[in-house]
Amino acid sequence: MNVSLTPRVLRWARERAGLDQRTLAKKVTGKPTADRVKQWEQTGMLTFAQVRKLAHATHTPEGFLYLKEPPDDSLPIPDLRTVGDGPVKRPSPDLLDTIFMMQRRQTWMRDFLIEEAQPQLEFVGSATLNSDPQKVASEMRKTLGVTDGWANEESTWTEALMHLRLRTEAAGILIVINGVIGNNNHRKLDPNEFRGFVLSDVYAPLVFINGADFKAAQMFTIAHEVAHLWIDREGVSNFQAMQPAPIRVEQWCNQVAAEFLVPAVELSEAWEHAMNSQEPFEALAARFKVSTIVAARRVLDLGLISKKQFVEFYDTYQKDERRRKEAKKNKGGDFWNTQSVRVGERFGTAVVQAAREGRLLYREAYHLTGLSGKTFDRFAENLGFRV
Repeated sequence: MNVSLTPRVLRWARERAGLDQRTLAKKVTGKPTADRVKQWEQTGMLTFAQVRKLAHATHTPEGFLYLKEPPDDSLPIPDLRTVGDGPVKRPSPDLLDTIFMMQRRQTWMRDFLIEEAQPQLEFVGSATLNSDPQKVASEMRKTLGVTDGWANEESTWTEALMHLRLRTEAAGILIVINGVIGNNNHRKLDPNEFRGFVLSDVYAPLVFINGADFKAAQMFTIAHEVAHLWIDREGVSNFQAMQPAPIRVEQWCNQVAAEFLVPAVELSEAWEHAMNSQEPFEALAARFKVSTIVAARRVLDLGLISKKQFVEFYDTYQKDERRRKEAKKNKGGDFWNTQSVRVGERFGTAVVQAAREGRLLYREAYHLTGLSGKTFDRFAENLGFRV
């Protein structure tokens, strides 16, 4: 049986998903011929089965396909990204679904914390864009419980990254690092679309980091998104060659993040010695326990190298990272360690506690975490709960 839909809504669904007609045809019909999709987008005539497959292939709620006009699919939080010389016009279904998922988690966590009589977080909104980035970076270190030179106490920058993630959670900030939608490895997030976003709140602020981005850049993104909370500004961020968008909020947060990770005074003292070594950025990275790309970015901030020198280094670094990532692609990882990062230990602990106490239905707990049945039980056990 056929159904008549609005052709421009069908085009909207395909274009929103970033698919050409040939690719969509293969996903829906199994045949890579664009003629069938062209016909749909001209006449609007499909079968009910085709509508269901089309909705699945384009990650579009099926009900949207029956609308007379394409719905507004703008971001529900400020868009602080740019690509090239202009703003990003249309968010992908993957980005939208990720934000909606995180908003659901934040809403639940906020209600949970209020019910638990937890106090508001005083640091949220404690600064303004006129605040000194160095002073705010110092306040961030105090709030997160890290001292000056904290990273140098870690053996490697990857251990420093894990330490920063854990200290961020301990300060009351939900942090999620994920490169896919939930646990769906078929829906990978695009780091070229966004690097991270932040949802501000005085009870349950949430930072999301695109785990598909280079690990080397994730520490900087965490610091950048956390800085947003000090001025109580949420939004989606992206960086081109680790440069912020020409938006005052983004530039200020970048200044704070840079100072938080690599204080200017310490870097200026270290640079003279580092520049005499064969690998100056490696030397700085070893001292501050950041990646070489973050070290190079900070040297650029202080005008110690030119932008051309940094871009050349960044391009080479990206190529090397892609090769390393490709070599590791088939090695996999520990599923349970991954869940502590994808779900977050603070959030996961609260959900398990509420479910165990009968304050939350298990089906809702499954929905919030993306885990169910024995997988949820094993996750709870890893968090320290008895099965």
